[in-house]
Amino acid sequence: MADLYVSEVMHRRSRPKAYEFVYRVFNIVLDIDDVPDTAARRRLFSHNAFNLFSFYDRDHGPRDGTPLRPWIERQLVDAGLAEAAANVRLLCMPRVLGYGFDPLSVWYCSDRVGTLRAVLYEVKNTFGDQHGYLMPVAADGPTDHEFDKIFHVSPLIAMNARYRIRTLSPHDKLALSIRESDPEGEFLVATLTGERRKMTDRALLRQFLRVPFMSFKIIAAIHWQAIRLMLRGVKYTNRPEPPPDDVSGPLRKRDVV
Repeated sequence: MADLYVSEVMHRRSRPKAYEFVYRVFNIVLDIDDVPDTAARRRLFSHNAFNLFSFYDRDHGPRDGTPLRPWIERQLVDAGLAEAAANVRLLCMPRVLGYGFDPLSVWYCSDRVGTLRAVLYEVKNTFGDQHGYLMPVAADGPTDHEFDKIFHVSPLIAMNARYRIRTLSPHDKLALSIRESDPEGEFLVATLTGERRKMTDRALLRQFLRVPFMSFKIIAAIHWQAIRLMLRGVKYTNRPEPPPDDVSGPLRKRDVV
């Protein structure tokens, strides 16, 4: 099973300098157990191999190229959420012409009857670091998670911050919002919204023409927006060491002292 979403990303920051931008993007949602078959059925999409679009195991999870299923199962078991491993779908951006950068990938983990039981927010920064926030879901439906920021993302945002994320398990629509706050209150809102399409070769090619070289544009846009903010006087903060564990969350056994 694989879906394609025609999407938009919006960022709006209210302080210390206000700015807003919207970019066109596209996303894919993959059943992690079906990725090889998904690639075999398409000419323009490959698994662990170069193509116009591709998905590499080493871009996610342990980032060592090993299969993703054992890794996510281990994370869920460690969090006491083993039942959520029955069905796992990954929302991400594919590599384009061999290059990829995906600031946020989301693992939607459901039980045997299809009820969403856990979400793992996999965050990357431009320094090559990655960290996952694993959160339980009490019931299927709109999912709100609130947690402290422990992973450095932008050198223009301090670490003393907190996230509130709302998401829905992707179906006909894709909807995800992130609100970031500090002791002074909320200062950043980001959203990802999209509509589902069948992930055919024709649809993939259409998105390449709609957003050509998307991965390159994303990394360029991140740096361009950072330069604009620094020129406006926003303070640059040094990158701290990444968290000692690859994944954190309220129920993680390894997080309990």
